[in-house]
Amino acid sequence: MFFKDKIKLVKLQTEKIMPNPSQPRKVFREEDLKGLAQSISENGLLQPITVRKENGVYYLIAGERRLRACKMAGLREIPAVVADCEASDSAVLALLENIQRKDLQMFEQANALVNLLREWEITQEEAAKRLGMSQSYLANKIRLLKLSPEEQAEILEHDLTERHARALLRVNDITLRQKVLRAVIEKRLNVSQTEELIASSLQEPKKQKKAKRTFVAKDIRLFINTIDHAVDAMKTAGIQAQTERKETDEYIECTVRIPKLTRVQV
Repeated sequence: MFFKDKIKLVKLQTEKIMPNPSQPRKVFREEDLKGLAQSISENGLLQPITVRKENGVYYLIAGERRLRACKMAGLREIPAVVADCEASDSAVLALLENIQRKDLQMFEQANALVNLLREWEITQEEAAKRLGMSQSYLANKIRLLKLSPEEQAEILEHDLTERHARALLRVNDITLRQKVLRAVIEKRLNVSQTEELIASSLQEPKKQKKAKRTFVAKDIRLFINTIDHAVDAMKTAGIQAQTERKETDEYIECTVRIPKLTRVQV
């Protein structure tokens, strides 16, 4: 698909290579670049970058990390593969190269996939076929963007995995999800422990809803008065009900006698 028969290898001046506006990778760690620059200084660049040519200008497609490291190492020229492709295909090539090399973190991949869907104006199923991945893989990546930017930053900062992130998506309540995320980070929970915490957290609100409210009487005399009122009401109606009350240190015993043969005169 991606122009295997339309490429050629050239040497280009590093300063004349224009950046790729569709570069999906946004974060380049200085420490990693220094390590790569040191390796390039000692061994040379083992894998050329990929560029496209438009109106005499070379635009980077893939290899921005290598290009930055080469500049850091002081190289003025760099080997490059020139792909005969359109600007619209540049984003696809950049994404595929990063995914295959696993250079992108999970949220950068998700954002890149969303951008491709917008550019192509096609369904996830069609995009998955063009990118050579399963639709479920693509859909799961995109779902990660349901996490807030703050949650994404915390996940990356504390080196949580994509499985951690997908597990958190089960929690729809934002407040509860942030509470769970803090617990995962503070306790350094693995994926299995995280899933258990989420399951118990989701069950807790259900238990609270099902719990019955219990009335705790602060004064037992309220119940005694209720009995007395009931007996008085029966007497008013002509029923000669009687009560006996016995009280000990442990309990109060009330006995109510209601005659069966009482006739009420109307």
